[in-house]
Amino acid sequence: MIAILTGYGDNGEIETGIMIDVIINILLTYWIIKRLNCYKKIEEHLAKIYQGDNTEKLNPDEFTKEFKKVVDYINDISNGFENAVQEGIRSERLKTELITNVSHDIKTPLTSIINYADLIKRENVENEKVKEYIEILLNKSHRLKRLTEDLVEASKVSSGNVKLNLEKLNLGELINQTTGEFEDKLKEKNLEVNVDMPDTDIFIEADSRYMYRIIENIFSNISKYALSCSRVYVDIIKIGDRVRIEAKNISEAKLNISEDELMQRFVRGDKSRTTEGSGLRTFNLKKSCRIAKWNI
Repeated sequence: MIAILTGYGDNGEIETGIMIDVIINILLTYWIIKRLNCYKKIEEHLAKIYQGDNTEKLNPDEFTKEFKKVVDYINDISNGFENAVQEGIRSERLKTELITNVSHDIKTPLTSIINYADLIKRENVENEKVKEYIEILLNKSHRLKRLTEDLVEASKVSSGNVKLNLEKLNLGELINQTTGEFEDKLKEKNLEVNVDMPDTDIFIEADSRYMYRIIENIFSNISKYALSCSRVYVDIIKIGDRVRIEAKNISEAKLNISEDELMQRFVRGDKSRTTEGSGLRTFNLKKSCRIAKWNI
């Protein structure tokens, strides 16, 4: 309550003055509370916009006249954000559909090429050069097929159009299984893999297909880009109710780019592109890590 003191003459004037003071204090208090409530509503609404909720709008009739323009501006900003978000979602959806359709159109004739090349390979071809060409044709066709599949997968992950089937997985077994599958490729480069994990089994809740894809991508990059005749360290570290996988190796090529640039989409350490790879698998790895649930 804000007190307003006024001087008056006789008793009647004093009583009338006190009544006026009380009324003025009540009106002034109401005026202040009304505007404080307006400030509070605006602050709460801005907090929602900051958190990404642009669905609700402020009602101008609930605000005093000095706030009406501010309310209109905030509603316009909120509408702009919501329109931008919806446009982005629509654009990603159209992009995903385009990539999926084009990839499907590519895969159909590509499958025929692979099948016919395989049939030719089964024939008794005596010309060694022809045999060599057939092998190259098959290898490149299969690689193109993998790239097409990776492109579709990358578009789905990028747009968030991925359904996860969470289940209980033994992380240690998954690491050991992947290490065994890459044993030949690792031996070709004389890479010694040292896996360090807790003695007790560690279980995580994740999608088995995507989780295997993450681990596979890590070992695939190691087998391609690690320095020959070096050591690779894979550590499974338990931190509270979470698990962290660390893979460390020495790069065969000199990395003359920054850490931020290296972690961008589709970036490859081998800029000369003399090794197989598109950066798609690395991109899938980064996105898949974000959607995987790593809790024990």
